[in-house]
Amino acid sequence: MVNKTDAIEIIIYAEENGINIWIDGGWGVDALLEEETRAHNDIDLFVEESNSKRFVAILEGKGFAEVIETYTTTSHTVWQDNKGRIIDLHIFKFNEQGHIVFEGEAYPPEVFSGVGKIGHKVVRCIDAKNQILFHLGYEHDENDVHDVKLLCERFNIPVPGKYR
Repeated sequence: MVNKTDAIEIIIYAEENGINIWIDGGWGVDALLEEETRAHNDIDLFVEESNSKRFVAILEGKGFAEVIETYTTTSHTVWQDNKGRIIDLHIFKFNEQGHIVFEGEAYPPEVFSGVGKIGHKVVRCIDAKNQILFHLGYEHDENDVHDVKLLCERFNIPVPGKYR
């Protein structure tokens, strides 16, 4: 589990080293809502490729080790420490047009326009509209339903059909 204190600590690892990160997933949703609405198994972070080796070295120095999952790729890895805290790490790059390129797909820069809070910590995250879009196209669970419905309610976005 990654609680609020853990999430802030992990974010500070990056910030203290001049590494920009953007938060996705459940913590990204809760950051946009500015409150912790549920327990989190992990924290999803986006780190630019140019900073990825340095960030991984920081994680290793803090006791995190890579955990190989069926979905592990060079740009999507999972890290866990001996406290059971899990980081779902997404490595991306910006192309010449400023678009975010992750696993061969390009996304507009607005995807990273979200700003939220975890506790009193202001963080950058995926914006609400794209958080909802990224919850489509796969088999969702109760956490996904919880997250999407709260985002739709708070940001006055229509609930997608499969989440009604």
